[in-house]
Amino acid sequence: MLPWLAFGHMIPFLELAKLMAAKGHNIYFISTPRNIDRLPQIPKTLIPFIKFVKVNLPKVKNLPENAESTKDVPFDDVKYLKIACDGLQQPVSDFLKTTSPDWIISDFCNYWLGQIAGDYGVRMAYFSVFPAVILGFMGSPEVLMYGDDEQQKTLEDFIETPRWISFESDVRPSLFQLTRMTSLSNNLKDDGEKQVGDTYRLGATIQSCNAVLVRSSLEFEPDWLNLLNRLYKKPVIPVGLLPATATNNDNDTSWREAREWLDKREKGSVVYIGFGTETKPSQYELTQMALGLELSGLPFYWVLIDQRGASDDEVIKLPHGFEDRTRERGVVCTSWAPQFKILSHEAVGGLLIHSGMSSVVEGLQLGKPLVLFPMLIDQGLIASYLVEKRIACMIHREEVDGSFEPESVADSLSLVMVKQEGKMYRDKAKEMMSLFSDRNIQDKCLDELMHFMMN
Repeated sequence: MLPWLAFGHMIPFLELAKLMAAKGHNIYFISTPRNIDRLPQIPKTLIPFIKFVKVNLPKVKNLPENAESTKDVPFDDVKYLKIACDGLQQPVSDFLKTTSPDWIISDFCNYWLGQIAGDYGVRMAYFSVFPAVILGFMGSPEVLMYGDDEQQKTLEDFIETPRWISFESDVRPSLFQLTRMTSLSNNLKDDGEKQVGDTYRLGATIQSCNAVLVRSSLEFEPDWLNLLNRLYKKPVIPVGLLPATATNNDNDTSWREAREWLDKREKGSVVYIGFGTETKPSQYELTQMALGLELSGLPFYWVLIDQRGASDDEVIKLPHGFEDRTRERGVVCTSWAPQFKILSHEAVGGLLIHSGMSSVVEGLQLGKPLVLFPMLIDQGLIASYLVEKRIACMIHREEVDGSFEPESVADSLSLVMVKQEGKMYRDKAKEMMSLFSDRNIQDKCLDELMHFMMN
């Protein structure tokens, strides 16, 4: 396995590795030393089956010292992490030559891997940690690599339903999400390095692989998975939703402190707020969010990433006096927190999240209703799919600039957490538990995957 250098990717890869290892298969998990050291511990029973392979990340101009994952750098420096990742071609080639695995399961970033794997007779699968709705909306490998001149000529064209989608769907990103991604991708230092765009990387990876594995299930996304089969013209295999499993490290100080606070709250009264390790809100978004949360009057547990690595000089700050005014009913945690354990506590009644797939799965497998605040394109597509299926509520934002009022945050939270007219979201979350936490569905997906790979 060779995941992209982001914990939102490495963790799902590790979850899939654990499931495969539990079936008796041997896994080599390749990443950098610092990333491997920061991964969660695996169960002792799986240690004989999962070998962690540490490869050193090449030094790259403009990439900060000791930066080995996206959580270590500001968003506009992630491009240099990808350039460094491209420097892993030789060590990965050497590994395949000496180890000769049956398959290598890769992420979107490693567009160069298909050729190397083919040279050594190793089959390659692309594993998408994103659901099928994102891949389907973005189109075929050819469209990803070279664009779609038939339809997508201006920025506004990209929010229209693509011509290759033949079924009814309201799924689309917002214009402000597209604008943000465009400005970030153009915000590069003049370093003379060759820049390879994300969509090209993804398209080339899909084009050169033998199969596409998707974090999804037919029960969750039947139309979108069927679309991928038509677009890719190669096997597309849902590996399941990869529901989280709790670890038993009760000696963890951060969990003890969180549990003590939660134990004092009423059942279902607390809203958990978290935007993952990869997403940091802007100062404007943070201020409006905090004021809205204060306005809601709800108890909250907020895990806030205010800085991405030591080189991030845009440290965001809560409004003056916010923590003092909300001290009696809220916690703001600016360090790592055991998210799944916190969500599992009966005091937590709902989530305010960025629509990242891991947080969506964790919330719904526990039957907790969701309020969504997507910031980037992939999050926007997941959010609009969940809203279309009436699974979650999304905070209203202006289409062009993404502006929003604190009242929108307070109203959405009150609707989903408290009000009678929001009961549909609470009921739907409980209904989704049977899909998102169903180990039989997960086992079925895994069995079909392993049957395919072994044959």
